[in-house]
Amino acid sequence: MSPRDTIVVTGIGAVSGFGWGTAALWQGLSAGRHAIRDFDRFDHRRHRTHVAAQVPAPPDTVADAAGDTASLADAFAVAAADEALRQAGLRRAIPGLRGAGAGVFFGSSTGGMFESEGFFEALLGERGSRRLRLHELLSQPPSGPGDAVARAFGVRGPVQTISSACASATLAIGIALESLREGETEVALAGGSDSLCRLTFAGFNSLRSVDAGPCRPFRHLREGLSLGEGGAVLVLETLAHAEARGARPLAIVAGAGGSCDAHHMTAPDPSGVGVVRAIRAALADAEVEADAVSFVNAHGTGTPLNDAAEWAALSEVFGARAGQIPVTSTKGNLGHFLGSAGAIEAVATVLCLEHGAVHPTPGDGPIDPASPVDLVLGAPRAVPTDAVALSTNFAFGGSNAAAVFRGWPQAAGSPA
Repeated sequence: MSPRDTIVVTGIGAVSGFGWGTAALWQGLSAGRHAIRDFDRFDHRRHRTHVAAQVPAPPDTVADAAGDTASLADAFAVAAADEALRQAGLRRAIPGLRGAGAGVFFGSSTGGMFESEGFFEALLGERGSRRLRLHELLSQPPSGPGDAVARAFGVRGPVQTISSACASATLAIGIALESLREGETEVALAGGSDSLCRLTFAGFNSLRSVDAGPCRPFRHLREGLSLGEGGAVLVLETLAHAEARGARPLAIVAGAGGSCDAHHMTAPDPSGVGVVRAIRAALADAEVEADAVSFVNAHGTGTPLNDAAEWAALSEVFGARAGQIPVTSTKGNLGHFLGSAGAIEAVATVLCLEHGAVHPTPGDGPIDPASPVDLVLGAPRAVPTDAVALSTNFAFGGSNAAAVFRGWPQAAGSPA
């Protein structure tokens, strides 16, 4: 591919249960820890489970550029974008990119739902005499985090939000990739952001799809997912644009694909056929054969049905290699970010490529013999500096998305 057609990652940023920034993220991931614990974002005493991966309070060094009216999800998004732009060397240049074409492509499920819930609690008198704040309703739309990023950094090109449940952010990365290839933009901020809220916590608990402890993807007798929150952003640009300004790529976004099961509102097609279509579309878009994939950052929610369907898909795509390819699940460390899951997992995948090591998935118990993935456990597992990685995400309604990343050799071993 030409430098114009090659799309590279030049900056990454993240906010997660491990803290604010990619350094905290990689430290937790590489150590095989999880950030899923008791939390105090809201009162969960009436629910059947009581753990989630809540983002800690920001350090004094993190400025809330999103402004006083921002939701938590907006603040996560802007902080992640700020970190990514600084690493890419574009923090001061964004206003000047308006003519060259900069865009924002985000995935989100709930936007400012948490703040809207607070508004209605106050309206109904459940919070005493707290004054109603109308801006809490203004932050409600799922488009809020992406719009906040555009406002914060003066991006006047295309700003799009995908809200297709848990596949949203990976689909957004695919749209950003296409926008860059078509010349609509030369720099794209692709990512997602979501915060914990009562609605999703109650909803997943009512479905009995939440584990009482930290989730255990692909483990025998696993009981469900864990919820998390945060934001993640990748700065994507054409290689030609990056080279012209002297930027150092971190990785290549080689391809993306999507599909729909059209099977059930909440349950995946157990055959994994829709997932297979998304993965094969991403590999074809990347012009990569399945045999070239070095590791998979799996959707890996920890629910019995999702993990089983994903194993069925991996078996179909990779054949006899399916049980030999290193697999990790970032959700085992950070919980499920829902609409923004694909963003934090894409950043985690880039970090693995940068460091030449696949991060381990925490949890106890044996691997499910019915889904015998080669789950990376205990310590990071080395991969080549030019490794090809597959990242997958699947959603309610049967929406499936996959993205293919390739390591940039010069980035191996660089600090996060």
